[in-house]
Amino acid sequence: MSKNDLAPGSKAQLIQRILGRKTGQAASDGRMADRTVASAIPDAFTRFDRHPGYEKMLVPKAMADRMGVRNPFFRSHDGAAAARTRINGRDYLNFANYNYLGLSAHPEVNAAAKAAMDQYGTSASASRLVAGERRVQRELEEELARNYDVEDCVVFVSGHATNVSTIGYLFGPKDLVIHDSLIHNSILQGIQLSGAARRSFPHNDSAALERILAEIRGQFERVLIVIEGLYSMDGDIPDLPAFIDIKRRYKAFLMVDEAHALGVLGKTGRGSHEHFDVAGGDVDIWMGTLSKTLASCGGYIAGDRALVELLKYAASGFVYSVGISPVLAAASLQALQIMRREPERVHALQERGKQFLNLMRSMGINTGFAQGYAVIPAITGSSLKAVKLSGQLFDAGMNVQPIIHPAVEEKAARLRFFLSSTHSRDDIDLACETVHTLMKK
Repeated sequence: MSKNDLAPGSKAQLIQRILGRKTGQAASDGRMADRTVASAIPDAFTRFDRHPGYEKMLVPKAMADRMGVRNPFFRSHDGAAAARTRINGRDYLNFANYNYLGLSAHPEVNAAAKAAMDQYGTSASASRLVAGERRVQRELEEELARNYDVEDCVVFVSGHATNVSTIGYLFGPKDLVIHDSLIHNSILQGIQLSGAARRSFPHNDSAALERILAEIRGQFERVLIVIEGLYSMDGDIPDLPAFIDIKRRYKAFLMVDEAHALGVLGKTGRGSHEHFDVAGGDVDIWMGTLSKTLASCGGYIAGDRALVELLKYAASGFVYSVGISPVLAAASLQALQIMRREPERVHALQERGKQFLNLMRSMGINTGFAQGYAVIPAITGSSLKAVKLSGQLFDAGMNVQPIIHPAVEEKAARLRFFLSSTHSRDDIDLACETVHTLMKK
């Protein structure tokens, strides 16, 4: 009997039996192949406790444990970040926060946040491009644009993501991003995402920047120069007019990260452009954060309208991210208004910074590049010394965090002091004298 002589039902059954045998054999062969491949994969590739980064992290931790050095990180505070804090039921003089003008937990800031929560809830709940806006979000952006005397501003939900998204979208493989050697990690991440070529120049060395541009500017389409208004590790500032001059002559864009400059620089705290008396439009991209002087969380880009609209409609960190919470926007808007209304807060902060720097230097303590603007390091020269000194200060009632390798070079390990307008002159005297006494030991 031939295959054509089979009844339709029998023929179908025969086909299914043949296919079943073949499929089963293939599945069995596939499982065997999978087991063979899997057996060749090291167990370390399937476990986070065998991750190279985790194993590397355990080395200094083990050394610290053997030497009896306490972990100074991730201590739990019982209240707002301010000039004083409470940790495990004890009060401490606090130099480990960015509350430069004492506006975090300010009654008016809290009231504005609570009112926004009552009106809008706690979350924007979707991307602003998808779901629309809340008026307070735009009011904050408009006020920030006015602060820099530029056309517009866009607020992101994270300061780090602001830099990553902005640079990552605006620049590409045919472009160059050239930056200060001490620039923030978020800038480096943004450059990596963009695919642009990257060069760095020695810290605050505008002449070195110009030499590099003179040699290679013609090899690229767009060029972005990135500097910070106030460097958060060293507490010094760039010569902004010199960088503006260079960017004009070499037809480049200039981006200034104002994360630590707003509320700190300038007679009324408006930032680098006020400090140097330059027009806001002289800088192409003003970047800043809401988490420091402005008492909430997020980041922003301020500049001309084309820049802002481009980011709002195309930058992935804005388009594909939820909009800033109305509660946070309201808090920052109120903090910005208080900063403008009460310039005496800025004056007090600047006085405390000068006092701290002068005292530390008079005591022979290495303060690195610091210029007395709210951020002042005490260089210890080794990570172990920095961690030990931080622990000794903690025992003495002061909360100061160490900055250790690899965040900085080992020889540049330090304690980093953040000052606030709400620190008193006595607070500064006590801190400097205590550091001096302990470092002598």
